[in-house]
Amino acid sequence: MDLFQHSVEIILGGQDPSGSYVACPNFPVYRYSWFRDGAFIAYGMDLAGQPESAARFHAWAARAILARRELVTGAVQHARLGLPLGPGDILHTRYTLDGRDGTREEWPNFQLDGFGTWIWAVCQHAVLTGQPLPADWLEAAGLAADYLASLWQRPCYDCWEEFPEQVHPYTLGSIYGGLQALGSLTGGEHKKTAQAIREFTLARAVSAGRFVKALGRMDVDGSLIGLSIPYGLVGPDDRRMKATIAEIERTLRQGGGVRRYATDTYYGGGEWVQLTAWLGWYYAACGQTDRADALLEWVEAHADRGGALPEQVPDHLIDPPYYDIWRQRWGEIATPLLWSHAKYLILRHALAAP
Repeated sequence: MDLFQHSVEIILGGQDPSGSYVACPNFPVYRYSWFRDGAFIAYGMDLAGQPESAARFHAWAARAILARRELVTGAVQHARLGLPLGPGDILHTRYTLDGRDGTREEWPNFQLDGFGTWIWAVCQHAVLTGQPLPADWLEAAGLAADYLASLWQRPCYDCWEEFPEQVHPYTLGSIYGGLQALGSLTGGEHKKTAQAIREFTLARAVSAGRFVKALGRMDVDGSLIGLSIPYGLVGPDDRRMKATIAEIERTLRQGGGVRRYATDTYYGGGEWVQLTAWLGWYYAACGQTDRADALLEWVEAHADRGGALPEQVPDHLIDPPYYDIWRQRWGEIATPLLWSHAKYLILRHALAAP
């Protein structure tokens, strides 16, 4: 089986007529579309020669933001006045496939990284296709950028939808990447905010010479790879980034894959496919193709017989009793996870690039 082409087919099969990508079609609480997942999926599809699919997602995302224009402008005004935001004052992190707020069960909705990643991805779409973005996409990206520029210093849920009381360097990096990309594309003022975020992150999110999972903590998180690849807050050869990667290798790779963080208990805290591919993406950017190839092989080896990649693999669990606890609560590990397939496409492209 050609897992590259099969991944494209799985993603296309998981794309709703509205343009949204379902996170996982077989996992009830993931039958929604996230900006975070969808942005990486769209980027992977651009790289895989499927720009029409990516464009359909970006059009869906732009419609979702523009439909909430008043909410966004209200949140910006609240932030400028120093007022708190209630649940009805924020953009949700996930939506039904037709673009409605996902309200069937309570969810940790105050997450900022997905919108930064979407702005970054939609700007990459313009670069990769060589086509100007439609006016409504640019308007939506501008609204999202204003929202992020007003709120980036506030604690929020991280990209794993946990720890809402903390400020997360990965979130800061994604916002930096989005604002920097939009500023480069449009020549707007967003680069100034991006530079302020970079300065804040370098001043507050480094301890013992490396980046940390959250301000005030000492541990690392697999998502910190994103500070360099793809968001570019620092380069892959930056000494702080190299020290962070070394700590991820030391503490989060007991087997071949990458775990989220050292105290993770979600499904026992297994090895995440998309994080493993992400680390490979980093090594490919550094020219360390042997390491990237090994991570690619690990990902490919964990596709099931039907060619589906899971969210995580229950090997080398951090807290094994939680594996059965989560299985009883939500069922088997989400498979296929479209985000995993997207990161596989991205790694394959990175290794094929001259």
